[in-house]
Amino acid sequence: MMPATLSYEQAPPFPVPLRFFLTAPLFMLLAALLLVVEGPEIMLSRHLPATLAATHLLTLGFTTMVMCGALLQMLPVVAGAPVAAPRLIAWMVYPLLVLGALAVAFSFLSEIVTLMYAGALLTAIALCIFLIATGHALLRSPSRSPSVPAMGYALLALSVTVALGITLVIARYHGLAVPYPALATLHPLWGLVGWTLVLIIGVAYQVVPMFQLTSAYPSAMTSRLTGILFLLLVLRSGFEFLSPTIRDGLSFLVSATLAAGVFWFGAVTLQLQHRRKRKLNDPALMFWRSGLFLLLAAAMLGAGFPLLPPEYRDTASFVLGILTLPGFILALINGMLYKIVPFLAWFHLQANFPGKGIVPNVRQMLPETMTRGQMRLYLAALTTLLLAVGLPHLARPAGILWALNAFWLAWNLLRVARIYKHTVQLATTRL
Repeated sequence: MMPATLSYEQAPPFPVPLRFFLTAPLFMLLAALLLVVEGPEIMLSRHLPATLAATHLLTLGFTTMVMCGALLQMLPVVAGAPVAAPRLIAWMVYPLLVLGALAVAFSFLSEIVTLMYAGALLTAIALCIFLIATGHALLRSPSRSPSVPAMGYALLALSVTVALGITLVIARYHGLAVPYPALATLHPLWGLVGWTLVLIIGVAYQVVPMFQLTSAYPSAMTSRLTGILFLLLVLRSGFEFLSPTIRDGLSFLVSATLAAGVFWFGAVTLQLQHRRKRKLNDPALMFWRSGLFLLLAAAMLGAGFPLLPPEYRDTASFVLGILTLPGFILALINGMLYKIVPFLAWFHLQANFPGKGIVPNVRQMLPETMTRGQMRLYLAALTTLLLAVGLPHLARPAGILWALNAFWLAWNLLRVARIYKHTVQLATTRL
């Protein structure tokens, strides 16, 4: 299915986004192995060095890696605004982001200050190059797609996230006089909600109707939601620096409204999927539905968080983090990868070798049995990780399941890449 509003002829070469997609599961594998090595101790607090390392392996190494590749692909296709010299941009961003994410993660474990500065610098350079390239392309976009402003808000949020991260590094190791607790609260908020969630919403406006054969999202949502979420993040950030008495009340109202907006997106998407034209539940769709239910749970917990007794807040914060990052975000990205990667491989092969009769279809590239098995393993890993919050001895079994899950995802994506390469070689020999 290729909607006329999408400009596939402007898509970058397949290897441009593919290198990001293939590398991301390796960071999930590293986070899983860290969980196995650290065991129950990693579940004691979300502020422990090992927990922070695992978190950054997932946010910088997995999530941001996939989203950078996805934006390089979607900007020319959805926004009609191709990134200038996409191969060059990819080769500049990709190695810097890989090295930066690794350095940042392992600097938490080693407490080597130089490693943290190196990781922060490499990551900042990579993301600044990415922001300049994609921001310049987006400003030239002629498209009226609702995904375009969502991408713009997401890029702005990424720039805020990077600025907050660099400030926190300098404050932590160089004694910069800033309100560290407030910035430490806002950094993950802008990263997870502003950068990740807003971009996922913008991508969903296109991929849910296209790949899941649903109706379009309601215009009341597509024209307002991402802008409202961005504004709420700005307000929430400003309130963080007020006096505690005023801050707590206003922050609760903004956080509750933010949670309501997130809940709205999740509920509407589930409703669209329930009413879709094609009723078969393929694994990619089940990843989405699982992730959306986790999003609804996270939104409700986030809205009610200030009402919890103080003694329960640390545990609730840990659960909220798992529901959001390994839960909702990883589930939806996993589902998108299983739709986008085989489709892109098929599309580029069809475009480059029309009429050859050797291009496999999407299901041949990635059989449903392989993705369904990995989906079940993902759910088992996530369930075990959630149980490990109350039963820390389950941390190592959860880590083993996550490692197997990451390996399976990597194997499935690598299968598509190998079939693509083999088909190119076969077609070339017939020319």
